[in-house]
Amino acid sequence: MQLTPEQSTAVASWVAAGDNLSAVQKKLAEQFKLSLTYRDVRFLVDDLNLSLKDPAPKVDASDVSKAPPAKPTAAEKPAEKKGFLDKAKEKLGLAKSEAPDEEVSVADAELADDLPAGGESKLTVSVDKATLIPGAIASGSVTFSDGVTGTWVVDQYGRPGFSKISQPGYRPSAADAQAFMQELTLALQQRGF
Repeated sequence: MQLTPEQSTAVASWVAAGDNLSAVQKKLAEQFKLSLTYRDVRFLVDDLNLSLKDPAPKVDASDVSKAPPAKPTAAEKPAEKKGFLDKAKEKLGLAKSEAPDEEVSVADAELADDLPAGGESKLTVSVDKATLIPGAIASGSVTFSDGVTGTWVVDQYGRPGFSKISQPGYRPSAADAQAFMQELTLALQQRGF
């Protein structure tokens, strides 16, 4: 395809300004009513001896000194960022998980006594295969250790909550609340959340 000198100058200025092939193709259609394929525009730019600007400089993989900085691992991330479990524990009024070297308080020791031997809880959590609740990303059911059942949801902001509880005004024990959050986290992680 032969362009007029005016059209060639315009294409050269667009490429010099940093436009990519798609932008040049669109401008040719809008300003000069030229309908060219992407390939035709590529050949046109080559025929005019124009060089497209690379949006991101390519890094030589063999030279590690030029490699982009690595993303921080979970251990290197700032401490103020809270995960799903920490936010949920705050919402339920539970303390953050303790480091292994911290002392265990009397209240924590009493909570541990409430759990069955072997560290397992009688609490069960299930995740629905399809969530039909508007604004929820996940839902399911829970049966607490005392037999009370409920329906839980996690909204689009990652906040857990209960939509139905079989016993009005029920509040799970601290051990059940903590076990619920742990089981919920595991169940959601297995589902890819």
